[in-house]
Amino acid sequence: MAAALHITDVGPRDGLQSQATLVDTIGKRELIAALLAAGLRRIEATSFVSPQAVPQMADAEAVLKDLAAPAEARVSALVPNRRGLQRAVEAGAREVAVVLSATETMNQKNIRMSLEVALQTCKDTLAEAVAAGLRTRAYVAVAFACPFEGVTPTARVVELALQMQAAGAGEVVIADTIGAGAPADVDRVLATLLKELPAELVGMHFHDTRGMALANAWSAIGHGVRRFDACIGGVGGCPFAPGAAGNLATEDLALMAAQCGFDTGIQLDRLLQAIDITGRLVGYPVGGRSARWLRRQTSTAVSPLSAAVSGPA
Repeated sequence: MAAALHITDVGPRDGLQSQATLVDTIGKRELIAALLAAGLRRIEATSFVSPQAVPQMADAEAVLKDLAAPAEARVSALVPNRRGLQRAVEAGAREVAVVLSATETMNQKNIRMSLEVALQTCKDTLAEAVAAGLRTRAYVAVAFACPFEGVTPTARVVELALQMQAAGAGEVVIADTIGAGAPADVDRVLATLLKELPAELVGMHFHDTRGMALANAWSAIGHGVRRFDACIGGVGGCPFAPGAAGNLATEDLALMAAQCGFDTGIQLDRLLQAIDITGRLVGYPVGGRSARWLRRQTSTAVSPLSAAVSGPA
């Protein structure tokens, strides 16, 4: 049996949050349905942040309300604090994520809090979420480099990750928010972090600003990490992080995983529909590096796509 690799598609949240075109609730729910139909079972659907700060997420309650999903699916929402958590619980969320930037300046620029206050806010939110019986994730953002402070010290990333786990995070996601990391940076951080946290509790979130997101994912796989964020069509970018570009594309990661013998549960041909929906919603063509190849395979009478999906025997 192939080893499992778990992909959380963050398209409905991270992919859409900074788009200039305002995507309506119907469109967001259509995208989530297409991702579920393609076999994804971990989706970050929305964010309960201030509508004034991120207008694209103003309909968070409506996106989650009575959302149809398989029983085994994990549909999560980002919450910035206990107020956001309360909104998420009232909307029916069963899994939430908090975000902590690893540098002082990023916290001040992003949420107008010191690192110390932001850390405590995340801890309080996680504790309340656990008490409410929710699954939890915690992002450590700008984990490789900060747009304001440069390279982020590894020791600080590890310490913050450990504090998030101790506060109740069921998964700690190390996030390359501006896409500054290279495989050597992934090696550096994980070589230290995984001495303190088991790999099954660690996830990775890569942006493709410098074209190294897929290589970075492969580096993390080599360290035993099996949980990754990715985004349909490779769209996205943080509105509060100068220089952040799109995310690692779900289709690229899923294809690499399949060809290297990992089981993601994803049907690559079905992802094409989700890519098309995403492009229509944002108003421009989208797609990862593998998207054109995938389309060519589905257009031929005898296609190797099914072999790529299933991976080696």
